[in-house]
Amino acid sequence: MEKNKEEKAVSGKEKKSPGKFLKDLLSIYLNCAKVGLFTIGGGMAMLPMMQREFVEDKKWMTEEELIDFFAIGQSTPGIIAVNVSTFVGYKRCGIIGGFCGTLGMVTPSLIIITLLATLINSIDEYPVVQRALKGVNVVVAALLTNVTYNFAKKTVKNWWSAVILVASFCALFFFKVQPYWVILAAISAGIIATLIQTSRARKAKASEDTKEPQLVAESGTVTEPVEASENSLKEDK
Repeated sequence: MEKNKEEKAVSGKEKKSPGKFLKDLLSIYLNCAKVGLFTIGGGMAMLPMMQREFVEDKKWMTEEELIDFFAIGQSTPGIIAVNVSTFVGYKRCGIIGGFCGTLGMVTPSLIIITLLATLINSIDEYPVVQRALKGVNVVVAALLTNVTYNFAKKTVKNWWSAVILVASFCALFFFKVQPYWVILAAISAGIIATLIQTSRARKAKASEDTKEPQLVAESGTVTEPVEASENSLKEDK
């Protein structure tokens, strides 16, 4: 019973009262706003903070589900951070939850960018500010490198995913292929690899099913002479 409750809580399918539903909507908005406010470097740099907030603290989803959301958000139009926050909110509270997650993610950026837009001309006049921005860019590069390494470590689990990783990097870095072509090719390769694995698993299961009757038949032929010899011994006695 407790295990089922935990699974429902993670999946977001647990029945909620109106008060709890509104509380969850507020929690979605505030947590997405917190991620949007304190994360620098774009969507991929938000992965560690989202993992801590949504997986470890709130337990709204599993780590695998969050990585899937990032993969889908990366391959769909729009900003990856907004896409992921929409998925998170929708998983928790449906369409309204998705709206609250999106609104929470964009609210801090909307306020900060609006304020900076009025000061951008004066900011360019201060060399100290320009140097500070260059330092921030270096930190963002380090954050993205760390996130990319952790993301690859969690997603590259077999040889064909490693091949897709290397081929995608070569296509983007050396041949300057457009990202959407690489994404479409990776989706196709993943589908083909999954179909091949499923076909092999079905064949292996079918071969095991055919072996079982043969083993039963063989065991029957072995036991019959033994039983006959025991009956003949009894008759002799």
